[in-house]
Amino acid sequence: MRIITGIAKGKKLKAPDGMNTRPTADRVKESLFNIINDICFEADVLDLFAGTGNLGLEALSRYARRCIFVENDKDTLKILKENVRELKFSDKGEVLNKEALNALDIFAASGEKFDIIFLDPPYGKGLIEKSIAKIDKHDILKSNGIVVSEYDQTDEMPEKIGNLVIYRTQKYGRTKISFWTKEENYD
Repeated sequence: MRIITGIAKGKKLKAPDGMNTRPTADRVKESLFNIINDICFEADVLDLFAGTGNLGLEALSRYARRCIFVENDKDTLKILKENVRELKFSDKGEVLNKEALNALDIFAASGEKFDIIFLDPPYGKGLIEKSIAKIDKHDILKSNGIVVSEYDQTDEMPEKIGNLVIYRTQKYGRTKISFWTKEENYD
């Protein structure tokens, strides 16, 4: 697992032992960022189920303004903090030890809004749908922002949740990536 391009190109990321995290494969990440690369520059990014920080760190390497990483697992959190520090993104990356859905409530209360929100939760638990519903309810996605969700091909995903709609889905082996935006941007 490495940073593909930008100011941290080629840097390797640490990952915890075992299968508690499921980092996005490099080829999937490369395809995903080819699609969203133009909006990374100066973006405010949320990596909600951050794990090792793979997606948020890639966005920072591509000149995002900042990224908030949310991770609940204590062991993974240590590695995430190391990755942020090792890639020298401590000034742009904030790491929060919170449960993801609770973090969305905190962002809403503080008026926080994001250009890009990455959702790569554990598969098969309905966490994408719950997260999208809260993102919509709390209006934490900027007007032209996008949500990028990663899930298993066997997971059913609605085309619309609240005012957020899927405008593109890509399939990579057993992995699907869906791109969401506000409904008014889709028409």
